[in-house]
Amino acid sequence: MINVLVVDDAAFMRLAIKNVLEKSGFKVVADAKNGQEGIEKYLEYRPDIVTMDITMPDMTGIEALKKIREADPTAKVVMISAMGQERMVKEAIINGAKSFIVKPYKEEHITQTLLKIASDK
Repeated sequence: MINVLVVDDAAFMRLAIKNVLEKSGFKVVADAKNGQEGIEKYLEYRPDIVTMDITMPDMTGIEALKKIREADPTAKVVMISAMGQERMVKEAIINGAKSFIVKPYKEEHITQTLLKIASDK
């Protein structure tokens, strides 16, 4: 079973992603409503994969990605972005994100992306 941490400032997005993942056999070990909480939950739960929203108040997903990768260079983080955030997606990949998913997304796209990332060594 693949353990996932879902980080998004929108409660409905966290719930939607959690439902998609759990329906597909993933285990959502925790969720976080901002980047700082995401870092804390990552360190507490050490999930296999993190889904990270790019645009959040207080600390962006990219800032949280950098901190998580500093704490654990092997962390697998998948960024979730809205259309038109290509520059931020590039910055996230440069900073160690394994992949990205663009909203609005198809359910299969999330599960396929996470399965691929989980199987990459």
